[in-house]
Amino acid sequence: MRMDSVLITGGSRGIGRATALLAAEKGWSVAVNYVGDAAAAEAVTARITSIGKKAVALRGNVAAEADVLAMYDAAEQELGPLTGVVINAGIVAPPKPLVDIEADRIRRIFEVNTLGAYLCAREAARRMARSRGGRGGVIVLVSSMAARLGSPFEYVDYAGSKAAVDALTVGLAKELGSEGVRVNAVRPGLIETEIHASGGQPDRARRLGASSPLGRAGRAEEVAEAIVWLLSGASSYVTGSFIDVAGGR
Repeated sequence: MRMDSVLITGGSRGIGRATALLAAEKGWSVAVNYVGDAAAAEAVTARITSIGKKAVALRGNVAAEADVLAMYDAAEQELGPLTGVVINAGIVAPPKPLVDIEADRIRRIFEVNTLGAYLCAREAARRMARSRGGRGGVIVLVSSMAARLGSPFEYVDYAGSKAAVDALTVGLAKELGSEGVRVNAVRPGLIETEIHASGGQPDRARRLGASSPLGRAGRAEEVAEAIVWLLSGASSYVTGSFIDVAGGR
């Protein structure tokens, strides 16, 4: 019997955490990647094991190639060959127009959000591609509506880093279609997660979400539903596609 295992980067909080818990409920074994908060990651894995599913917490910086390789190795050692990868880890910074943003901040945003996504996607491709001995699988990237909207006066660097993730989704889907690997992305909008506080605006999602067509911010669990659907066989003819989970923005 085939056992499905998924690695989720940035899986200890927000959208990653919600996805880890929902995937486990749907029968997946889950590797929860984190970079700093071990207690939060262990809390997620404890929730998963409490319902009888396998889970492991794996520390690693997605922007460091050695960490990415070690993370995949550890995930496969603990859970077996991965059939799903959710590339979710990302950072943001306090709102500023581009004229006031320093180079170090831009570099850091792109290292984590773009280089990190490319390294994780590349390693998933190497291990899943049938021509390399893999069994196929699914890659889901977490982009952002910022990639389409540009986030002027706030996060144009973040928006650019996520636009690159969109390009990766389209190109990699075409590269891996014949390898038995589907590649898709979700673009969350204003979702109530901790990332807004890290950018200095803890109330941002609630404040701006009120002006969306649905009149509210979204929840991490709503994004997780889209991600887990893309991981599942229910989306078997979907690749190179995007689901905007943004309340109509």
